[in-house]
Amino acid sequence: MTSQAGVESESFRPENDRPTRSFDPTRSSMRLGSLIYDQLKQRLLEGTYAAGERLSVEALRTEFEVSKQPVMDALRRLAGERLVDIIPQVGIQVSTYSQREVKDFFRLFAGVESTITEIAALRRSESQLVELTRVEARVANLRTETDPAERARLYRILNRQFHSVIHTMAGSEIMMDIAQRMFDLSDFLINTSGIPAPLTTAIDERHSDHEEILESLLNRDAEGARRQMERHILDTVADINDTGADAEEAKSKKES
Repeated sequence: MTSQAGVESESFRPENDRPTRSFDPTRSSMRLGSLIYDQLKQRLLEGTYAAGERLSVEALRTEFEVSKQPVMDALRRLAGERLVDIIPQVGIQVSTYSQREVKDFFRLFAGVESTITEIAALRRSESQLVELTRVEARVANLRTETDPAERARLYRILNRQFHSVIHTMAGSEIMMDIAQRMFDLSDFLINTSGIPAPLTTAIDERHSDHEEILESLLNRDAEGARRQMERHILDTVADINDTGADAEEAKSKKES
């Protein structure tokens, strides 16, 4: 099934819409752990679990119909990626970060992404530029999506595709690996911010950012591409903070 934005959405369905996965108990524990890891990571990046939420190993074991070992294998991998915390004698919980930590991370993330984009402007091929243009056209189409939650979800997917093409343009495996790991944490922090459908009201601004980045890449303007990507990341975080502040203010007024 294809959404309005032209994105194949089968693998990104909300949990209650996804078909139940059947785990073959004859598979190795390592293989089962990888399958569970993939599903739990997707939930974490989509914000299915809230920051600080406790995760029950027993509940997950029952859900996936497996033993405890593959569940713990998956959770240890996620802990290594700073997405969950394993607290001895307490249990497992979704990682939480202070506002200062979040701000510091996005400053670092903006620096990494902008450096990659600067290099991409000098190394990109014409075919890669065509692919980036196609992805951006799909982002533009999101403006016609009327469901805020779906619009936010599809933007996350397409924005990642947009950045992924730029990573490929840079032609550096080590930079791509670092960027992808940081993007995971970026998605996690945005979608566990407690804001329903984050960025759903900022599609026009983010689309405009993408168009400017695309133009600089087209012109091989490395400095312009670097500057615009840095602003794109930092403005995205500012939009989320503003949305959160507005939501808190509205909540306070309602309670008073």
